[in-house]
Amino acid sequence: MSRMPKRGSAGITRRGFLIAMTAVGVSFGFPRHLMAAMDPASPDGKVLPSEGDIYEPSLWYSIDTAGKIKVNIMRSEMGQHVGTAIARILADELEASWDDVEIIHVDTDPRWGYMVTGGSWSISQSWPVYRQAGVAGRTALIEAAAKKWGIAAKDCTASNGKIISSKGELSYGELVTMGLTRQFTEEELKTLPLKPNADLKLVGQQVTSLDIANKTNGKTIFGIDAKVDGMVYANPILPPTRYGSKVVKFDDSAAKAVKGYQQTIVLDDASGSVPGWLMVIASSFNAAQKASKLVKVTWDAGKTANVSEADIIAHGKQLLGDQTKGSILDTGNTDTGPVFASANSTIAEEYITSTVLHAQMEPLNALVFKNQDGIWEVHSGCQWQSLTLPVLAAALGEEEANIVIRTYMLGGGFGRRLNGDYTIPAALTSKALGGKPVKMVMIRPQDMLFDSARSASVQQLKMAFDDKKAVTAMEHHATAGWPTQVLAPGFMPKGTNGEPYDPFSIAGADHWYTVGAQKVRAVSNDLAIATFRPGWLRSVGPGWTSWAVESFMDEAAHHAGKDPLQFRLDMLIAEGRNAGSTPVAEGGAARQAAVLKKAAEMIGWGTPQAKDTALGIASTFGQERDMPTWVSCAVQVHVDKSNGIVNVQKLYIAIDAGIIVDPNGAEAQCQGAALWGLSMALYEGTELLNGQYKDSNFDTYTPLRLGQTPDVKIEFIPSKMPPSGLGEPAVTPVAPAIANAIYNAVGVRLRKIPMKPSDVKSALTKA
Repeated sequence: MSRMPKRGSAGITRRGFLIAMTAVGVSFGFPRHLMAAMDPASPDGKVLPSEGDIYEPSLWYSIDTAGKIKVNIMRSEMGQHVGTAIARILADELEASWDDVEIIHVDTDPRWGYMVTGGSWSISQSWPVYRQAGVAGRTALIEAAAKKWGIAAKDCTASNGKIISSKGELSYGELVTMGLTRQFTEEELKTLPLKPNADLKLVGQQVTSLDIANKTNGKTIFGIDAKVDGMVYANPILPPTRYGSKVVKFDDSAAKAVKGYQQTIVLDDASGSVPGWLMVIASSFNAAQKASKLVKVTWDAGKTANVSEADIIAHGKQLLGDQTKGSILDTGNTDTGPVFASANSTIAEEYITSTVLHAQMEPLNALVFKNQDGIWEVHSGCQWQSLTLPVLAAALGEEEANIVIRTYMLGGGFGRRLNGDYTIPAALTSKALGGKPVKMVMIRPQDMLFDSARSASVQQLKMAFDDKKAVTAMEHHATAGWPTQVLAPGFMPKGTNGEPYDPFSIAGADHWYTVGAQKVRAVSNDLAIATFRPGWLRSVGPGWTSWAVESFMDEAAHHAGKDPLQFRLDMLIAEGRNAGSTPVAEGGAARQAAVLKKAAEMIGWGTPQAKDTALGIASTFGQERDMPTWVSCAVQVHVDKSNGIVNVQKLYIAIDAGIIVDPNGAEAQCQGAALWGLSMALYEGTELLNGQYKDSNFDTYTPLRLGQTPDVKIEFIPSKMPPSGLGEPAVTPVAPAIANAIYNAVGVRLRKIPMKPSDVKSALTKA
């Protein structure tokens, strides 16, 4: 497989839908010997029993004799209310009463297909699947009622959990009680007509989120809350390097004085996830923590013990200097050399981003044991179960069929929990103890030290102009540590030169501007990969490639002597490859132009500003060209020249994400994404020092604080297009918009993020 599953194609739809699975047939019910699924509306997370028989119109939901509808959600919940959004898609097409809907976050049984929550894919991928499931059930229910009444199906309608006709009405529960046997072939399913989008009643409207009550009253069960009888606690002792460290010896004699301490073990990890780790076992969390501080360990450190961030940046520049390295993306005409050779003028700039930690609020944790049926149960929050299962299998020496992940609610994911490496030490410890339940909870410094950070990056951009200052060619060369190369190399496509590349470390560089000949080259930074385990972080590639693209576009506009807004609009031409190639991307560059105009209107582009205060603008898309969400950001920024502090006063975002399924959730996600973009622009970033991240807690790693939050406004462009994603795209234009505003305010151009006050002062001194 060269890429992630396409939306609405491979994976969750390939088996089709099975209709009329009743109590006397095959059931999609959960195995009762496992705590295999979770209902976030239930105080203890347990799935409430169904009433009477159930009718399962598809893999994705059931209806019981009381008319209650349980919707199966294979996406992870980490604050985005994904279950509510997906369930309303199905309920709308089914014509169900929202009061009858429950959501069930499922286990990792193979029946669910490929399980991953990331890339802002959940709604876009689920849209066709759950609508098809809903229409299948609605059709079966209408046909059953029509048969009962002895009338034609066309004379019946479905509404609010009932089938209605001139003969009266029958509730869904009553129809289930009567027994349903209707089945559809795959071909028949494809012919079932969906409701016109204009007739959708729940999509786009305000409804009660099905998981919000327990989140606000503290009853939601997160991975950190997982517990089973007889479990012990394991606290890790991490080695001095991410890779290559080996335990030479350890002395736990002092730890034996701690009440509850049991033993310390050195992990033997066939998966390569946690080399050089020790686990301190105790009867309580506190005892494990206390004892671990008393264990003395001698390691043979790995080869990267002296690598610094500066080394990785310098190596990245060296890599980019070798034109034979890397993969060339298919951007149409990539033969830029002759155009640059004949250009009237050219510009070239370099942009850098620092290492960024996830720093999610719930630290990494996992509870693992072997149950009485010989199945390994993994209790933890996880974003990419289908990636984690084979790693667990390799570590445990087991078949994947003998492992199940019960995915809990996530207290923040942001991409960190796509990489499930944190389940491995708990699993290996349990195996060493004969399958005994083992719970590992990392404290903050351990969590940060073990993070799969967003790699530092180097990007070099060039642009060619003719004698009228029109753009004739552009090049974008980018290097960073590639997470997909390390964690999921099978998802890497090949460029036009036959070399594979990480799509999540270059997306965004293949922008929608018409620039003539265009070359995009992606290069893997092997030193970064050898030093730490790069990870996907919210907004992935576009979070840093767009920083370079939109900063550079602003610089190009000034070189051309044009207004930065108009300069961009002139190049957003919806023709050829920039017209869009998928239903979600239909409209292409024209839709990006629309959000750019909207953001400019929101901020009052062109209006006079106070001294050392200015507006900045940027326009991007996320996550990829086949599923773009068009985003533009306009900011108002004041720069204090005396201390270099940048005060973002207004942060306005315009978005076209197609049909908005969940308005409240959509706005909340975009607010959070925009503020994360601000955080990474001005405050958030670490660096590697002696092979490890320099920061280990929030005293030195300082994300955006509440008092630094500007006036934030989010506006969505009304659309009839299929929905795209919203969890990540609003991150992407914020940093360049701020950099562009700083330039307009005080005349200095910053090309590295985060943009610290010291960077501003230094630039002002040199200006």
